[in-house]
Amino acid sequence: MWCRRLAWLFKVPYQLRGSTRHSSLWLPCDRRTVPAAAARWHHTAPESLKCAWQLHGDHLELRYANTLMRFDFVWLRDHCRSASCYNAKTNQRSLDTASVDLGIKPKAVRVDETTLFLTWPDGHVTRYGLEWLVKNSYEGQKQQVMHPRILWNAEIYRQAQVPSVDCRSFLETDEGLKEFLQNFLLYGIAFVDNVTPTKEDTEILAERISLIRETIYGRMWYFTSDFSRGDTAYTKLALDRHTDTTYFQEPCGIQVFHCLKHEGTGGRTLLVDGFYAAEQVLRQAPDQFELLSKVPLKHEYVENVGDCHNHMIGVGPVLNVYPWNNELYLIRYNNYDRAVINTVPYDVVHRWYAAHRTLTTELRRPENELWVKLKPGKALFIDNWRVLHGREAFTGYRQLCGCYLTRDDVLNTARLLGLQA
Repeated sequence: MWCRRLAWLFKVPYQLRGSTRHSSLWLPCDRRTVPAAAARWHHTAPESLKCAWQLHGDHLELRYANTLMRFDFVWLRDHCRSASCYNAKTNQRSLDTASVDLGIKPKAVRVDETTLFLTWPDGHVTRYGLEWLVKNSYEGQKQQVMHPRILWNAEIYRQAQVPSVDCRSFLETDEGLKEFLQNFLLYGIAFVDNVTPTKEDTEILAERISLIRETIYGRMWYFTSDFSRGDTAYTKLALDRHTDTTYFQEPCGIQVFHCLKHEGTGGRTLLVDGFYAAEQVLRQAPDQFELLSKVPLKHEYVENVGDCHNHMIGVGPVLNVYPWNNELYLIRYNNYDRAVINTVPYDVVHRWYAAHRTLTTELRRPENELWVKLKPGKALFIDNWRVLHGREAFTGYRQLCGCYLTRDDVLNTARLLGLQA
């Protein structure tokens, strides 16, 4: 039960006065209005009362749906959804935020069972649904997951029996596309079957969900083992687990692989859920997880071979989290391309190496490795911000094509189909 100091006097709205800078009132949410000048009593609200509010000198506290929220007055004025402040057709703000007085206070406050009403000094009235406030408050966001996921190791993924989507269903129906995107969002990987094994058909497939991101490797890449290129990926050697383009300021979001031909042995693709491994680190050594999420590192790619001249540098921590809820959204892990560590002092470096070792141990656990043999007709989409990929050595002639997709466009497509992304 919450104790509240209540003021009751007829039905005159509660008026803020200049002397309330360091004072506050806890008020129950109901249809009555409360003036400041009235007598005050301590009161324990009945359990059926769902919310209460308390006014401070520079912010409003509101408890609703078991969430205690704090709203700065400028924030409450800035986010007004009235027709003069917000264009509901374009979902864009019309109010000039810079015109709002940083010392603004509401002249009157009223709360009923569903809505918060604020009257400002100029007479403008702002209305907020309480459910909207829970969803959009800082405290509400801390309790929400931005991107629902199923973390997996090899056994979890196999037991889930995640189906591939047929190419025709993927290309021609919203149902097939939605099923594919739901698999991709939950697991960070998804497959499409019965794709014609050509670069052109792979391109059509990719464009179904996104614009193709053109990079230093071109728009659609198509390669065999080519030792003239200065990248290990163009060899027949095994590749340890890694994420791509860590040396970009914004690593590519999604990668598409389609094996068009392989006449030889080996060459299986390795997939590891980086978020699953990071979750194990968080449970075992939260201080190391935090270090991996805060120490900035440089990744670098230098190429001077033939007509290819590139020097790329990307900066960021290995683990990237949303600061308000600590949810992981990107792992930047590539031991091949990590540059000289010169962004932190020596004592931090040693602790970082220990944390990196802990994460690497998890990433290399055999039970976390999902091995897939890519064959002509089966296209693989990988969330490059989450799932690490690698390759076993191979023999013979192997032909692969693929591309990178813009993450924003993939998530946009998913949201338009009603998925949380």
